[in-house]
Amino acid sequence: MKLITFTNKGIYCPQGKFYIDPWRPVDFAVITHGHADHARWGMKKYLCHHFTKPILKKRIAEDIECQTLQYGEVLDINGVKLSLHPAGHIIGSAQIRLEYKGYVSVISGDYKVQDDGLSTPFELVKCNEFVTESTFGLPIYNWLEVDDLNKKMQNWVLRNQENQKTSVFIGYSLGKAQRVMKAVEGMGKIHVHYSIGKLNQAFEEAGIVIPEYEIPDFRENIKNVSGDIVIVPPALLDSNVIKKIPDAATAICSGWMQVRGARRWRSADAGFAMSDHADWKGLLQTVKATEAEIVHVTHGQTEVFSKYLNEIGIESDVVETLYGDDNDETVEKETIENPEI
Repeated sequence: MKLITFTNKGIYCPQGKFYIDPWRPVDFAVITHGHADHARWGMKKYLCHHFTKPILKKRIAEDIECQTLQYGEVLDINGVKLSLHPAGHIIGSAQIRLEYKGYVSVISGDYKVQDDGLSTPFELVKCNEFVTESTFGLPIYNWLEVDDLNKKMQNWVLRNQENQKTSVFIGYSLGKAQRVMKAVEGMGKIHVHYSIGKLNQAFEEAGIVIPEYEIPDFRENIKNVSGDIVIVPPALLDSNVIKKIPDAATAICSGWMQVRGARRWRSADAGFAMSDHADWKGLLQTVKATEAEIVHVTHGQTEVFSKYLNEIGIESDVVETLYGDDNDETVEKETIENPEI
């Protein structure tokens, strides 16, 4: 049985006549989460988790047609039972479970198995067919526990404060920025770029408490952040915004920091391997636990991860997609009208 197919517009369910995270305009799009490489402009109708709707409206348009579901709620679409299940990636992120005549397909979207304290924790969903990401599908990627990573970030801020430095964290506006805020809560005044502040509202609307913050005018009052904590998106790395911050010590927050530090830190003082994707162990643990008969591997280390799965007896193939990954800064640029402000 083929419940899903892979097309030049995205993952398609012929029986239900809808696409999942399509990258070209379609009539009906089921969206796994609010990152711009998975939730694109131009769909006639969107379906997503309740928490993702305000993100889509802020990032795409206020007047989009958008239906929502809660986790575990079942919607029957032409005989296909569709439900959303926590992916643990960011707020509102969901795995898409499809069931038709007893056959179950799960499209994971992006996911992580660590509980970051902000996103609804990942839920394992058993299935016949599983579509997995592989952004960090190499054995070298193994994340620190969340508390241990937070402690490293806190110690860095303390050292900066001792040296009269302003701690500037660089992380995606949706996901990482809020994790950084939570990690450094109580260590000083937090200032965020307006693109982050705009998306913080989605957390607040969902009833998720995030630390207090201010949105400074990066054109006029940037000197007022001296000695504090500043969080900006990756598109502003090396921009005039960073250069205007007094006594800035900069740190990049990205999973790539675990191994690509020398190249990526050319203009930064530190780096923290923070990712909202599963690491090698998390990917393997998840794939095995689904008990899927066939695993489709998408965006990331597809060839390596799929080859390894086949070697350990899990049937797997590679599916090409147009999704970005944890290094795709164009995703962030879509949320910033003027990177120099």
